[in-house]
Amino acid sequence: MTTISASPQRRESRLKSFLTSRPVLKLRRNKLAMFGLAIMLLFVLIAFFAPFIARPSSEAGGNCLRDLNLSSPNQIYNPAHGGFWRALFAAPPSCYAIERESFAPNPTPPNAQAYFGTSQGYDIFYGLIWGTRTMFKLSLIIVSITLVVGIVIGAISGFYGGWIDNLIQRFIDVIFALPGLVLTIILVTFLRARNPGVDPLFPIIVAFTVAGWASYARLVRGEVLRTRQLEYVDAARSLGARDWRLILKHVVPNSLASVITIAVLDLGTIPLSVAALSFLGLGFPTGYAEWGQLVDFARAWLQPQFWWVMVYPAAFIILFSLGFNLFGDALRDAYDPKSR
Repeated sequence: MTTISASPQRRESRLKSFLTSRPVLKLRRNKLAMFGLAIMLLFVLIAFFAPFIARPSSEAGGNCLRDLNLSSPNQIYNPAHGGFWRALFAAPPSCYAIERESFAPNPTPPNAQAYFGTSQGYDIFYGLIWGTRTMFKLSLIIVSITLVVGIVIGAISGFYGGWIDNLIQRFIDVIFALPGLVLTIILVTFLRARNPGVDPLFPIIVAFTVAGWASYARLVRGEVLRTRQLEYVDAARSLGARDWRLILKHVVPNSLASVITIAVLDLGTIPLSVAALSFLGLGFPTGYAEWGQLVDFARAWLQPQFWWVMVYPAAFIILFSLGFNLFGDALRDAYDPKSR
């Protein structure tokens, strides 16, 4: 009985100590950080509830409804139907195709069918809402992979040192010698040429992972070089702890604060780079729900009378980047020991 009742109290105590810790209190007092967090949460909700905010229609193709096994657009709001849950957690690729209201090249202003108007006949509202889900999916996958790879390689480099550290650092120098966007463009072009017909997500994820892990690895290496000299690591080693136990349980967990803040910032910058690829024609296929394509569609109509073709996509991109940067900068300052 004592063990069962103590566990919830222990979890509550840990949660309370976390919420009352110095970094969290500093974040809560930072109004810009809370504003950035609110923007982030707004985009998270937009991405999660995209099927209900920009409901697939039968008038603009209906392929999404067919693949969800729905006969009516209103059925997507019915939790008793399997299409509701599939749209929410595993939407088919056809749902990411921007609905095309017409094939007229001239933009049409916002109306009841297309709330943000159309560009090249594509529904801007549908593209932006589902594009938010595309951006979050890409950001989470890319940041997760690069973070894990960077932590593992950086920890090995910093913990063992010697020729292993020298070899890894020289390889990282080679990666840093190339501008990140240029390296990404080269890799995406190469992968698409060698793998025609492959899922468009694959070359983008691989290219950004190859170009992005090095920054995490170098940051983790510096933290590990500092942490491995501390007394508790020597104490664990004297008790017979193996190298991997020292790295995974003692060294890496105490070296992650600065890395996590960089990861939050990358969640906001990766969508901008992906949009740049699509703007250059190296991203997703034409018509895929993604912000860069909508900006590319607007290039030929940058005139005051067609303001909506650029204003809405630009607003989404700016707000998304602003939210993550405001919160990421505040998170970095909160966990920076020099600012205490």
